[in-house]
Amino acid sequence: MTVGSSRGGSDAASAWAAASVAVRPSGWFRSEASRRISFGYLLLAPAVLYVLLLVAGPFVFSLYLALSDANVGDPVASFIGLENFRAALETEVFYTALRNSIVFTLGAAVLKGLLGTSLAFILLQPFRGKKIVRGLVVIPFTLPISISVLSWKWMYDSQFSIINWFLSTIGLIGTYGSPSWPVWLGQPGLALVACIIVNVWRTYPFSAIVLLAGFTSVPTEVLDAARVDGTNFLQRFHHVVVPMIAPILLIGFLFDTVFTLSDLSVIYLLTQGGPANATKILPILAYQVGIQAGALGRGAAISLFLFPLLLPLMILLLRNLRRREY
Repeated sequence: MTVGSSRGGSDAASAWAAASVAVRPSGWFRSEASRRISFGYLLLAPAVLYVLLLVAGPFVFSLYLALSDANVGDPVASFIGLENFRAALETEVFYTALRNSIVFTLGAAVLKGLLGTSLAFILLQPFRGKKIVRGLVVIPFTLPISISVLSWKWMYDSQFSIINWFLSTIGLIGTYGSPSWPVWLGQPGLALVACIIVNVWRTYPFSAIVLLAGFTSVPTEVLDAARVDGTNFLQRFHHVVVPMIAPILLIGFLFDTVFTLSDLSVIYLLTQGGPANATKILPILAYQVGIQAGALGRGAAISLFLFPLLLPLMILLLRNLRRREY
């Protein structure tokens, strides 16, 4: 009886110990894998917090405003559904702003792609003072927006424009007062072009820096092998360099598109949407309706139309990026 009971007690104790080891979580939490996973989440936490506070929070609040009749004069807002979106679609100026937004974004993207690629190739070449030139190139991107844009506004002045003086000096246009003298910010056909030029001047260094970072990451052995195979510069760029730096190009293009489409400062400081709505884009229209006119709900609804413009592009780029990873 004593032997059986002791054997039964030892079996029960061993079974309990095995069960406690099986269910005890402290072993996994103290493992190397758990520490690596926890460290990864710790590194991601600031970015997640940033997105929640500065992106998700304002987006949810703007959606709340867009679905209400919120305005500056009434502290209490009531739910009105999609009325603000319907009212925006019924105005002619909304379609003008939508067209200008698309033209502004596409035109700036093409020019920044060409200038950024050319500048990146130039900065890759060995020449004396390259580090100084690289530092000077980023000055337009680092200058305060108000200072740089107001400087361009002076250069676009209808009477004292240094751009027109230079064009007149080399004989491309006539003298002041002649029909060929352009009024950059006063003619509807030129105002949007002038705004695109300023936006490109300010942000094309960002495109060049992204491309330069991608070019420098391509192994020289791969380029040398392609050169031995008899490929020229354009063939190496198209078939070797671009596929290898495609993720960098896609992410840079996505960020640049978001920055350009939501650019409010350049156009507002230059023309405030004029003349005759020739440069009015969706952010300008949303600001004028929601802030200056006080119709917060309608202004928020107009600003949210930027989301369906960006969403298809984001989906295509991210799917392409994911497909390249596999």
